[in-house]
Amino acid sequence: MAKDKQHQLDIVTKPEFLDGSALKIPMFQILAEDGTIRKGAEAPAMDKELALKIFDTMQFIRILDERMIAAQRQGRISFYLSSLGEEAASIGSAAALDDGDMIMGQYREQGALAFRGFTVEQFMNQLFSNERDLGKGRQMPVHYGCADLNFMTIASPLATQIPQATGYAYGQKMEKSGKCTICYFGEGAASEGDFHAALNMAAVYKVPAIFFCRNNGYAISTPSQGEQYAGDGIAPRGVAYGMKTIRVDGNDLFAVYQATLLARKLAVEENEPVLIEGMSYRMAGHSTSDDPTGYRTREEEDEWRAKDPVVRFQKWLQKQEWITEEQAQENYDSKKAAVLAALKSAETVPVPHIDEIINDVYDTPPKHLKQQLEALKAHIRKYPDAYPKTASRIDGGDK
Repeated sequence: MAKDKQHQLDIVTKPEFLDGSALKIPMFQILAEDGTIRKGAEAPAMDKELALKIFDTMQFIRILDERMIAAQRQGRISFYLSSLGEEAASIGSAAALDDGDMIMGQYREQGALAFRGFTVEQFMNQLFSNERDLGKGRQMPVHYGCADLNFMTIASPLATQIPQATGYAYGQKMEKSGKCTICYFGEGAASEGDFHAALNMAAVYKVPAIFFCRNNGYAISTPSQGEQYAGDGIAPRGVAYGMKTIRVDGNDLFAVYQATLLARKLAVEENEPVLIEGMSYRMAGHSTSDDPTGYRTREEEDEWRAKDPVVRFQKWLQKQEWITEEQAQENYDSKKAAVLAALKSAETVPVPHIDEIINDVYDTPPKHLKQQLEALKAHIRKYPDAYPKTASRIDGGDK
C-alpha cells in the first residue's frame, strides 16, 4: 500500500468516512455487583490493611455527604456537593498513588483527600468557613485545599484544573521528581475547551499526568449520551490525542485501583499521560441547589443503587472474612458520631478576622487594599445587624 511519507499515512483510492462506531472502547471490570470476582478477572494485590483503610474512607465519605446535605437543608451551611455513588472513583484511584503525587480535583474528590489524611475537623472547618479553615474562609463550601497533602485547592470554574495539571506535570517531568499529577473532572467539564487544549499539550509534551474523568451520566441536568456528546463517551478523545486510554467501571473499586496503578507506572516511568474514564452515577443531586427528580426517574436511580460501590466492596471484604456486617455497622455508627460531633464543634468557631481578607497576596498589603479594607469596615459598622459574625470583631483587636 502506498504511503504519504510526510504524514506517515496509508493512502487509499476510494473514499471512506469513519463515524463514532469505528472505535468502541470496552469497560474494564473486576468486581461484580455481588462482591465476587468476575470470571477471567484477577483481583489486584491488596493486603487487608489497605483494603480496610479504603473501606473506612468510603464509609466516612458516605456519612460526611449525607450529614452535610442535611446540614445544608437545616441552614447550617450554605451549599454542598456530594460524591454519593462515586466513592470508588476517587478513593480507589487515590489509593493507587504515591503521597507525593499532586491531586487536582473538581468538586467530588473529598474521598481522595480523606484517604490522604484530611481529618473530619479539617473538613468541617472548611465547610463552615471558620477561623481554623486552611483557606481562611475565602472559599465556598467543598472547595478544599491542603498543601501538606499535595491536594490543590479546588476552583469553581469548570475545567480550569485540567490545563493546570498539564503544566504542573510538565514541571514534575523537568525536575525528574518521580511523581505525577492526577486530575479529576466530570464528563460535562470535558466539553470545555480547556480539556482539549490540556490533553493535546500533555500528549505532545509527554507529561506524567493522569486525567480521570468521572462520567456520572449528567452534567447537572443534561444527560450525557445524545445531549453532551454523540460519540462513545470521553475515552475515544484520549485516543484521538495520541494518549494511553482506558475505560473502567467507576463503581468497581478494584478496576479503578488497578487501572490507576498501571496508569501511574506509565506516567512516571515512561512520561506517558493517561486518560481514565470511570463510568459511574451521581446518586444525589448535582448539588444542594439541584432537584434531580425533575430530569430523571426513580426507577433509574434504583437501578444504580443496586451497583452501589460501597456495598459492593463491603460484600467482597465479608467474603474474605476481613470484616463482618456487625463490624461494618459499628464502624459506620462510630464515624457518624464523630462527624456529628465535629459539625457541632466547627459551627461554634468564629469566622476569620476581617483583616485576614487582604493577607497572603502581597508580603505587605499595599495602600489601596488597606483603604478598601477600611471602607469595608466602615460599611459593616454602619450596618452591624447585616454582618453579625463579623461586626463584633472589627474593633478591639479580637484576632
